[in-house]
Amino acid sequence: MKSLLELLSQEMGKAFEAAGYDASLGRVSVSNRPDLCEYQCNGAMAGAKQYHKAPIQIAGEVLEKVKESGDAVFSSAEAVNPGFLNLKVSPAYLAAYLKEMEAADRFGMNLAEKPSKVIIDFGGANVAKPLHVGHMRSAVIGEAIKRMLRYAGNTVIGDAHLGDWGLQIGLVIEGLRDRKPDLPYFDPDYTGEYPAEAPFTIEEFAVIYPESSARSKEDPDFKARAMEATKRLQQGDRGFRALWKQIMAVSVPDLKKNYDALNVEFDLWKGESDADDRIPSMVQYMKDAGYAHISEGALVVDVKEETDTKEIPPCMILKSDGASLYNTTDLATIQNRMEEDHPDQIIYVVDKRQSLYFEQVFRCAYKTKLVPPETKLTLLGFGTMNGPDGKPFKTREGGVMPLQRLIADTKEEMYHKILEGRPVSEEEAREIADLVAVAALKYGDLSNQASKDYVFDIDRFTSFEGDTGPYILYTIVRIKSILAKYEQQGGTPDRSKLSPAQGESEKNLQMMLSGFASMMEGAVAELAPHKVCGYVYDLANAFNKFYHETQILTESDERKAVLIALLMLTRDVLETAIGVLGFSAPERM
Repeated sequence: MKSLLELLSQEMGKAFEAAGYDASLGRVSVSNRPDLCEYQCNGAMAGAKQYHKAPIQIAGEVLEKVKESGDAVFSSAEAVNPGFLNLKVSPAYLAAYLKEMEAADRFGMNLAEKPSKVIIDFGGANVAKPLHVGHMRSAVIGEAIKRMLRYAGNTVIGDAHLGDWGLQIGLVIEGLRDRKPDLPYFDPDYTGEYPAEAPFTIEEFAVIYPESSARSKEDPDFKARAMEATKRLQQGDRGFRALWKQIMAVSVPDLKKNYDALNVEFDLWKGESDADDRIPSMVQYMKDAGYAHISEGALVVDVKEETDTKEIPPCMILKSDGASLYNTTDLATIQNRMEEDHPDQIIYVVDKRQSLYFEQVFRCAYKTKLVPPETKLTLLGFGTMNGPDGKPFKTREGGVMPLQRLIADTKEEMYHKILEGRPVSEEEAREIADLVAVAALKYGDLSNQASKDYVFDIDRFTSFEGDTGPYILYTIVRIKSILAKYEQQGGTPDRSKLSPAQGESEKNLQMMLSGFASMMEGAVAELAPHKVCGYVYDLANAFNKFYHETQILTESDERKAVLIALLMLTRDVLETAIGVLGFSAPERM
């Protein structure tokens, strides 16, 4: 289905052609002066040089052709100096478009002729470590991108890609050894069955890892022990492998619980360990094919290109002691994904400060032919979530805030605001608070362009006014309330009653609705959730202006039915958009 702008441009193209000019000059855009007109066409300005005529002369000639076609498309058209064409769409034409849009799949959004298969790597959590606020952006942005691409008709696989094979495991192992040295996992001569129950809890993890991490920075011997433990784990030490399985069994369910609280889901819970057995053959392949060579004792692949304007270091495959690195694991993971899933694109949602690292890995993957040229490797780098001081967000005590605490604090803040707003039972207030808190967190993050840093402000994000998640949900709940009252009065909502707008705010709301499909197409193409947020906010504002100017439920029955049809479409579009962003609205607030 063509967008409204495409149809208006098509109509103006006919007028330009009828006046003797190139039809491509008829492109229409939303007016940057809404006080003067709804849409504008600047083709006369662009064609002036080509046709050696004054822009206003071309605009006048085109305007005559527009008027000859009557008012079927435009209710108003005028040429103004120095050559702009100011346009207003016919209310009847707009209403007809909305009816077609409502009946179409996905409100008329055009799907790709050939849907893509996409893998999104967007978790990046380390096991044995509690999630902190720094993990929120990856989870929230990745979930939105996953949903947007699926909405556009693509096959999308979300992979948590856990950090389960690195030094943090060695730190936990050695920290646990110091606490409980008699555990059989540390006895090299033990041959019996290891305990079925894990010898620790998730709460102990929250203490063991930070203590071990801090100690490793001050105690070289302890760090060496942790590195040795990591090496032994990766080389297959029986006791450490058994302990690692216990760590995974305790840690992963806790990670899932936190992600569930943000309405974030992964299709795959694979980790670095899943690629480990591929590394030897991949390294040998790189050597045999002549891609990798020894440099200062390490095995590297040169990825610098002649067109580079900055230094791009070689991609290291193995350290001088033969140990693998994150690069090695990520390349083996790419190889695994290509062989098992054959994706058209792999998207990595990670901190933008890792951009150089991923540039090396991507170049290495292409150069070594782990990935064919037609497969896209895409980095969606995000900025940091900062506190009011402009520095990465911390607790009041100065430490890194656990994600679980951030979610709990936001839910508590929303709970108190909901109780203040209206009489409601504690149970219902808690249920509503959970939904609104997720909207506050996710919208607060996603409304910012992913690559930019932003300031986390819980007071602003949980406000029911302004560009916030709660404001969006309150708007949807307001619409639901009106629809419910209409039915209580004996009305039967009928979508077919949608009719031409009678007032300016009603028409503005209809025009905002008409832009949903083209907005979604653009947001998906650019992997830009903030564009969906921007549209949702503008649509909510358009509805609320219309609501405050219209006594919907006191109109005549015929007029009321028309407005109710418009509200139904508004509700559906808003709920679809926030569903794509990864949150939902309650029935009441």
